[in-house]
Amino acid sequence: MYVAVKGGEAAIANAHSLLADRRRGDRSVPALRLDQIVEQLALGVDRVMSEGSLYDRELAALAIVQARGDLIEAIFLVRAYRTTLPRFGYSKAIDTATMLVERRVSATYKDLPGGQLLGPTFDYTHRLLDPELAAGGDVAEPLQRETETQAMPRVSAILAREGLIEPDGEMPQDHVPGDITREPLEFPMARDIRLQALSRGDEGFLLALGYSTQRGYARNHPFVGEIRIGEVELELDVPELPFAVPLGTVRVTECQMVNQFKGSAKAPPQFTRGYGLVFGQSERKAMAMALCDRALRASELGEDVVAAAQDEEFVISHSDNVQATGFVEHLKLPHYVDFQAELDLVRRMHAEYDARENPVKADDKREAAE
Repeated sequence: MYVAVKGGEAAIANAHSLLADRRRGDRSVPALRLDQIVEQLALGVDRVMSEGSLYDRELAALAIVQARGDLIEAIFLVRAYRTTLPRFGYSKAIDTATMLVERRVSATYKDLPGGQLLGPTFDYTHRLLDPELAAGGDVAEPLQRETETQAMPRVSAILAREGLIEPDGEMPQDHVPGDITREPLEFPMARDIRLQALSRGDEGFLLALGYSTQRGYARNHPFVGEIRIGEVELELDVPELPFAVPLGTVRVTECQMVNQFKGSAKAPPQFTRGYGLVFGQSERKAMAMALCDRALRASELGEDVVAAAQDEEFVISHSDNVQATGFVEHLKLPHYVDFQAELDLVRRMHAEYDARENPVKADDKREAAE
């Protein structure tokens, strides 16, 4: 605690009051409602849910308000709240092949079976500020949300029919998925644990690492095999029942990256996979995750580990924005004793340096001191 700050605990309490006042802002401006944030700042809400590991739009919106729009602080709040919730069990693995698709694009096939579905995207917009939005303008009338219900075979399945892509990873029947929210991280990691960590990882950090792989650090030329955004059903196995119980749906973004692979002594030349899956509409994060996932498979595929994006300990240990924030921001807290110890050390070293470089001046100082 900043006991040296004038007022001590009272000063900290006042700081909290000032924070609350700044959060509310000008009282003549209507306060934000949570439903406004959920509906109109949806991508920020999705990021908080994804990196906070809690699928609840209203809680994510509340965290954004409380954090004054600081998304990393909001993610911290959501994770802290998540630790207070009871654990009823684990849902079954979602089947993204049955997704009610709102957006589905591929960069690998022009005429894709099932078609391309653009959905809501910034990809084709001009990056120009729209003054009509500042004036409160809306579209002429609400649009009906479009979803696609017909079968959409995966791009990876098309390549698999020709034997040109590695098989999808299969886990043993008795494999119990790890849970990084309950178990400490250990290296090396199984891929399911690593994907969990990447899904919770900071979007900006993973984006930079993914970009680095495209610029030649762990070069591995990627293609977006497929991006899907839509609703998937959650189901829970209940021991007393012979069938799984539907719990509802969640919106997710899935990315499958197709990467070149020259082959090895055990595998023929073929495409390999990188995978990303996150809550909400977060395709930039899903793509960055897929790029990092593929880079982190270097050892598994017999490739040389030569870049940061391929180093599992480096990537996973530094990707969590809550841990990173805590470690960086703790530097703001008092370090008086540590600093005084280093200050004394530097003074002694400085005096020794002066004695070596300027012996006459050092003698004068000693005489003056005596």
